[in-house]
Parts: sequence; structure tokens; C-alpha cells
Amino acid sequence: MRSSLHRYRWPLLCTAVLVSALTAGAVVVWKDQQQSHSVAITMAGGDPARAPDIIRRYGCAGCHTIPGIPGGDGKVGGALSNLKGRVYVGGVATNTAENLIAWIVSPQTFSPRSAMPATGISEAEARDVATYLYAQ
Repeated sequence: MRSSLHRYRWPLLCTAVLVSALTAGAVVVWKDQQQSHSVAITMAGGDPARAPDIIRRYGCAGCHTIPGIPGGDGKVGGALSNLKGRVYVGGVATNTAENLIAWIVSPQTFSPRSAMPATGISEAEARDVATYLYAQ
């Protein structure tokens, strides 16, 4: 009788452990995403929720591959994934929030021969976009 119960309990125990591990993993991922979001907001001071609309309005995705943006698969400019892990913005400026925001507003200030145009984006909108990019 004991071996029969053991035979049925073991798969249930394994399933329970697996579900617990997966659930804990999902919570860890969620916490990491939430923490990344909070850090990005602190760094750049914008609202990442406004960024997708801004990115679409200014046509950023036409040139850049941008994570989380439908149609954000442009190949003209650099991909904007993992921006928070890069050393430079645009290959010329130290990667700080203020430099990224200034680059988005006026890339020619940093690199007069940059192919990235001055789009007319405001500093506040650039701050939202920078926050979004750092949160990815």
C-alpha cells in the first residue's frame, strides 16, 4: 500500500514543485521589468507609456528597430534594443539620460554628419522616448 501511494504522490509533488518554480520565476521576471521601468523613469524623468505614440508620430521606427513597437523594424539607423547597456549614444556621446535626450532632439549637435535628422521632437517628448528605451 505504501509504495502505491508513493507512486501517486511523487508525480503530484513534482508537478507542485515545477508550478511553484515557474510561478516564482514569473514573479522574478515581473519584478525585474518593474525595477527596470522604475530605474528608467528615475534616470530620464519621462513617461514611457507616452513613447509608443511619439515614436510612431515622428517616424522613428522607419529607421530604427525598436523593441515593443509594432512595425519598429527599420534598418537605416541602429537598433535601439538594450540601450541601457551601451557605452555611447549615436557612437559619439557618453550614454547618459541627458545626452540621449539631447541626441534625440538634435543629433547634429553631437555629430554634424549624422544621418539622423532633427525631427522637431520636443525635449519633453524626447524624455518620454528616452525613458521608454532605457526601460526595454
